[in-house]
Amino acid sequence: MRKTNILCLIVSLFIAMAVITGCSSGNSESKTTNTGSSEYSGTTFVLGDTTFNAENGEPDINPHNSYSGWACIRYGVGETLFRYSDTMEIEPWLATDYELVDELTWKIILRDNVAFSSGRNLDGQAVKECLEHLVENHDRARGDLMIDTITAEGQTVTIKTTEPKATLLNYLSDPYGCIIDMEAGITEDGIVCGTGPYIAESLETDEEVNLVKNENYWNGEPGFDNINVITITDGDTLTMALQSGEIDAAYGMPYASYPLFENEDYTFSSCATSRAFFAAMNYESEIIKDQAVRKAIAMGIDKEGFVNRLLDGNGYPAVGVYPDTFSFGGDAVTDETYNPEEAMALLEEAGWTDSDGDGIREKNGQKLTIRWCTYPSRQELPLLAEAVQATLGNIGIEVVINCTADIANVVSDKSAWDVYASAMVTAPTGDPEYFFTTHCLDSSVANDGSYHSDKLETLASELAGTFDADRRGEIAVEMQQTILDDDAYVFCSHLKMSMISKSTITGLSAHPCDFYEITAELAPAK
Repeated sequence: MRKTNILCLIVSLFIAMAVITGCSSGNSESKTTNTGSSEYSGTTFVLGDTTFNAENGEPDINPHNSYSGWACIRYGVGETLFRYSDTMEIEPWLATDYELVDELTWKIILRDNVAFSSGRNLDGQAVKECLEHLVENHDRARGDLMIDTITAEGQTVTIKTTEPKATLLNYLSDPYGCIIDMEAGITEDGIVCGTGPYIAESLETDEEVNLVKNENYWNGEPGFDNINVITITDGDTLTMALQSGEIDAAYGMPYASYPLFENEDYTFSSCATSRAFFAAMNYESEIIKDQAVRKAIAMGIDKEGFVNRLLDGNGYPAVGVYPDTFSFGGDAVTDETYNPEEAMALLEEAGWTDSDGDGIREKNGQKLTIRWCTYPSRQELPLLAEAVQATLGNIGIEVVINCTADIANVVSDKSAWDVYASAMVTAPTGDPEYFFTTHCLDSSVANDGSYHSDKLETLASELAGTFDADRRGEIAVEMQQTILDDDAYVFCSHLKMSMISKSTITGLSAHPCDFYEITAELAPAK
């Protein structure tokens, strides 16, 4: 038996023991259970999730820490002032309305009769305290929001920005914008008090988070008494856990496992998203500095083959940052299509030849070897790495894969990699600015490959100050074309996201922004 199979079995047995002692697995009968350090009774829902871990920037549920806001909003602990509809349009949530007083000033009206799980009422002062702490502690939020001052009066919050910010409401709807009670504080293990349908009671990084019903939730009665979210990063183990009934639902199930659940005992909820699998080029790598190499890599990746064969059709080939369903999406831009013959000719012309006949090109004595860095918690990324290794190998580029959970440390060392493949929702705010401000600019916190373009910086400045939606779309097309012309990024596919649950569960729905998972509507099926 291979080591990986042994590890999967051990992890599966551990999860089974934890669940048997820790939850009632969606059973509507009243039971007393031990989960974490607390004793619960009543109905319990158990979710297996591949993404709740430090590797993904989610070590806890504190929205002011890295990408932990995703866990906060996904698991029903936190809510934002505004949220995204199914068509990715902004709609009120904790706020009821807003007024754009001038290009720098936004007045936001809060909903009455909302309280934090701590018991404190939600008012302007609470929102002010939360947002001020956010921008003090979260680099990405500070750069996105550009907040100058915040004033509060009753149920009104007035935000003044340092420069015109057309997307302020969009960014306030990002998971880091979950409104939490700063008077209640943030525990050492990253637990916060939000306004959502569930309250976090215990948390262990890379293991689980345990939640109980918020009896005083403002927007309906939550359907379960307890929620247990278990981190299961291995796809085979996740599959076995759902098959055996150890969990009630799964997020991040490998596509190869889908046929096992296509029967009346399970329910699929699926939707197209802007989550992209893409590769960033490291401009501090001598090999990657050669645009012929970058262009050959882009031409040497068989996107359709990846989607059709390895994703089993659960996605669609990407052209640019955004899917074709966006007005500024894939149809609006052009990229390097799969063309291995032209890629080989390009490399030959640039002096990369296979002079010793070993199948790997070289130039000035240097082998054309690409160090491809990625991580395993997104089940599709290792598959993409293997597909790229095969197709680039056919044109004389050797690909050495480093698929590691220690991705943050590896990527921070610019001498350790040439190409970094990752996955992200490129338009979680429903607006085109997000991807560029987080990944492509000099000021971007996730510009891992140190990419720079004078043209892109100029376009980004124009986009930031443009309030007209049509013009914003036009600028977004120019920005996408700029990074594609530079071969700075290769966008391989967009994801069709699915969640699978037992048929005894209702209310677990996939959403285009990939945020809202555990809600008050989640409940045992009647």
